[in-house]
Amino acid sequence: MKILITDDVHPCLPEGFISMGHQVVWLPEISLAEVHECVQDYEGLVVNTKIRIDKSLADKAMRLRIVARLGSGMDTIDVPYLHSKGIKVISTPEANSTAVAEHTVGMALNLLRNISRADSQVRKDIWKREENRGSELGSMRIGVLGLGHVGKKLVDLLLAFGATVVAYDPYVALEKQSDRFIQADRPGQLSNCRLISLHVNLTKETRHMVDKEFIEKMEAPFYLVNTSRGPVVDTLALLDALQTGKILGACLDVFENERPNSYTPQEQDIYNRLHKMENLVLSPHIAGWTHESKERIARSVLGQWS
Repeated sequence: MKILITDDVHPCLPEGFISMGHQVVWLPEISLAEVHECVQDYEGLVVNTKIRIDKSLADKAMRLRIVARLGSGMDTIDVPYLHSKGIKVISTPEANSTAVAEHTVGMALNLLRNISRADSQVRKDIWKREENRGSELGSMRIGVLGLGHVGKKLVDLLLAFGATVVAYDPYVALEKQSDRFIQADRPGQLSNCRLISLHVNLTKETRHMVDKEFIEKMEAPFYLVNTSRGPVVDTLALLDALQTGKILGACLDVFENERPNSYTPQEQDIYNRLHKMENLVLSPHIAGWTHESKERIARSVLGQWS
């Protein structure tokens, strides 16, 4: 099989393919337009989020037999259409789940304990202790939306901190309920949580799940963490809630538009206003980006390839 790898991967992936007898072309800097030009030459395709596999690309891939998605989230791949053409699609949602769960906790701790702000102040010889008094993660009632691989890992971490966790996922049922872990049967049961963390796939159902209505239904001001997909949160509603104090602060690893050079004037204005706020912790979609997860993802792809 001739396989095109379109992203940076752990070397064990191309090495593994070669040991299986496949021919590998590894082009981590290849663009979507370039993939459209050459995809007809390949039986196998390894992609990340920059390569959107829709009907137009799939129809050009006359020899394609298998697609591997590095990581989780299939919103950039038309899976039903690929299946209709007899193309196998694999993903590795479990491989970076620990990384994302840890990043979620790290961002939340940073926000709650004012770490980034205090770091910036100390570097300027500004010494403010009382102003940077924070809150403990373990003292909170935390809502977790989504109980996939990441959500389950996060629940375990939060319980270890001593937090009370209320989780909602209409597709997953867990048996570990206790005084400190409650699985809700409707999203409204998370309305009295102090912090909400999002761990859902991007679908029609979850797009703008956190919007003005969601925010207004929360009983008290709360913190928001999003390490799932940017469009799950309505950015304008988030900005308004941060300005009014309905959302006390937010941690964002993902954004509705993750390509700054493509911002519309409205988006540029929104993100400029967001970036000026001190009650935000931001990172560039790196929650799942660890050295360990990079290797686990590669080995997961090899284990499923056939």
